[in-house]
Amino acid sequence: MIIHDSHRGAGFLLTDTARLLRKLIDRRLQPLGLSRAQWSVLAILSNHEGISQSKISHELEIEKSTAGRLIDQIEKSGWIERRPIPGDRRLWSIHLTERARQLLVEVEGVILHSRDEMLHGLSADQQRYLTDILQTVKTNLLHALDLDQSLADAGKTEDTSA
Repeated sequence: MIIHDSHRGAGFLLTDTARLLRKLIDRRLQPLGLSRAQWSVLAILSNHEGISQSKISHELEIEKSTAGRLIDQIEKSGWIERRPIPGDRRLWSIHLTERARQLLVEVEGVILHSRDEMLHGLSADQQRYLTDILQTVKTNLLHALDLDQSLADAGKTEDTSA
């Protein structure tokens, strides 16, 4: 059997490692009143202040309606505010509040400490090598997803032309 405990492969280890890291960070962010999903939005905004809800949903790879509910939650917490985009009454830009900027300083400490624990015992060269390997794996998976989507789209085109 491919998933036998003694033959756990790279895919299993990647999945399990990501799950453990998410669990650790969730646990450590909980006292700050922040979920991983909320932190993800704040992190995006810290790098791209003023982007739209649509762009946030794209960055997080979630549905626009899901992003909207998440942004509503975060806004109620006082960490973000919506501002109208001049010239387009339908779109709003999302901005961090000063309260969120202070929170992000604490969050950054939690994330950096967790990262240090995760990489403990690896030299700087090993850490760079691990990052390079994971970037290659990520690129390979993105290409595979693009190929699958292209094949699915081609199949849909054939179905409608028949």
